[in-house]
Amino acid sequence: MAFSCAILDAYLSILQSNKILAYSSLLFASIGLVKYVFFGLKLTNLFLQLFILSGKSLKKYGAGKGAWALVTGASDGIGKEFSLQLGKAGFNIVLVSRTESKLVDLSSEINGKYGVETKVLPVDFAENKSSDYAALAALIEPLDVTVLVNNVGQSHSIPVPFAEVDDTELTRIITINDLATLKVTKLVIPKLIAKKKGLILTMGSFGGLFPTPYLSVYSGSKSFLQHWSSALAAELKPKGVDVELVLSYLVTSAMSKVRKASTFIPNPKTFVASTLSSIGLQRGAQGRPATSTPHWSHAIFQFFVENTVGIWSDFVSNQNLQMHIAIRKRALKKAEREKKAL
Repeated sequence: MAFSCAILDAYLSILQSNKILAYSSLLFASIGLVKYVFFGLKLTNLFLQLFILSGKSLKKYGAGKGAWALVTGASDGIGKEFSLQLGKAGFNIVLVSRTESKLVDLSSEINGKYGVETKVLPVDFAENKSSDYAALAALIEPLDVTVLVNNVGQSHSIPVPFAEVDDTELTRIITINDLATLKVTKLVIPKLIAKKKGLILTMGSFGGLFPTPYLSVYSGSKSFLQHWSSALAAELKPKGVDVELVLSYLVTSAMSKVRKASTFIPNPKTFVASTLSSIGLQRGAQGRPATSTPHWSHAIFQFFVENTVGIWSDFVSNQNLQMHIAIRKRALKKAEREKKAL
């Protein structure tokens, strides 16, 4: 004890005789305190947004009052669930996806369960046809569309080095994930501005949040949507329109190729419910404008990584690289086995 006090006395004596050291110590201590305070506030805000606070009510956007929601990629997985849950909330639904038969079946299901109106339009966004966008514009022209869910998306068939990405796959990913999203949004925005209310939800991904080797085109396409959504949100907020990029880790779906739900991999029903109940809350995306990570397990995972190793760290990139190399090896072995079985 006496030894510790002697060290402290010696340190204080040095500080008194060296003003530069004293001020430097005070500065670094203050910076450390501020960082701890901000971290505590972020952690508190995360907890409140995940388990206490409620998001904006869908009634703000006309639920149950004849308003329409447009959902792209509506026939399967997350898009189908958005369509069902928005229909249950009282929205009429415009269903847009590639397979007409699935859209017709979903339309009948929504009509039967919730008694709302539906309209369907089969579109293969990869083809980027002007006639398809003209047909969509004509379809929604008389409708009171107040909600847009940009859900359509595509990833690589299997993880692949960029140098080996097929040109057709590269073009499809960028066309579907980015160009189609921008074009559909541009068609809908004038209606939202005219009403001075509206909601635009665009599906992002942890594949875009973290630089993801072997899924580089998909990763880049989703990262693009982050910046675009943030910029668009700033433009449209004064006009009464809310814009939100929705981040997710894995969800059971055909695209993720994951079939079994778990704590960190919810099914589409659970994921969409968490999204629609937390509109306006960042949850795991603390500090990211116009962005939400709605599912609690994804939110905690993102918060942990961002506040420890960091999303841009070599560690994260290398972990992603090794994981997707392993996935690619398994996929190639499976394809080889199936080929031999023919």
